[in-house]
Amino acid sequence: MGNYNDEFKKKIVKLHLENGCSLKSLSDEFNISKSGISNWVKKYREECQTNTETKAEYDLMAENLRLRKQLEEVEKENLFLKKAAAFFAKEID
Repeated sequence: MGNYNDEFKKKIVKLHLENGCSLKSLSDEFNISKSGISNWVKKYREECQTNTETKAEYDLMAENLRLRKQLEEVEKENLFLKKAAAFFAKEID
């Protein structure tokens, strides 16, 4: 594995933790081993235990990921309800 600067590592960790990108997809896209990315994530999480600024950043990333997933679920439900409403509107006519 090559030498990567801290900014690049943080970008990859953020894509995983905040955007929910899988280790495999990041590994494939950036040509980095999954174990390397996993180590970066582990080190970042360890840093969160001692650095309050990093911990706050991690908490924001986790909350952002949770909200993204929640929004995705609500959008799916909304689409289903629109389809159901259209179906029942046809039945009434």
